[in-house]
Amino acid sequence: MSIENVIDWFMGLGEPYGVNPVIFSSIYVGAVPFFWLAMAWLVRNLKKSKPVAGPVLMMSGSAVSAYVYLIVAGENVPLWVYAFIAAIIAYALFSTWKKVKTKQEEVLNEEGV
Repeated sequence: MSIENVIDWFMGLGEPYGVNPVIFSSIYVGAVPFFWLAMAWLVRNLKKSKPVAGPVLMMSGSAVSAYVYLIVAGENVPLWVYAFIAAIIAYALFSTWKKVKTKQEEVLNEEGV
């Protein structure tokens, strides 16, 4: 297998979806440092009992960024990609809502209501 065959195979991956595989993989790989940065931020916030919505949203955005490109620029996108992104967004919304409710209860308990 020659390098030309590998390049042809790689570039052919985007044809069914009408996207450039170099752009997709660049976004995918480029998001990894942001994901790990958000993970460290999340751990720090958890240890200090600070809000976690920011790190969770950053992690979610990093996880779906390449797939957002696929949806925006692509054609014939598989249903599982939509389901994956919808699940991450739903989790982020649920997590944020749950955190707000917890904080609201803490404030009410401190005020003696």
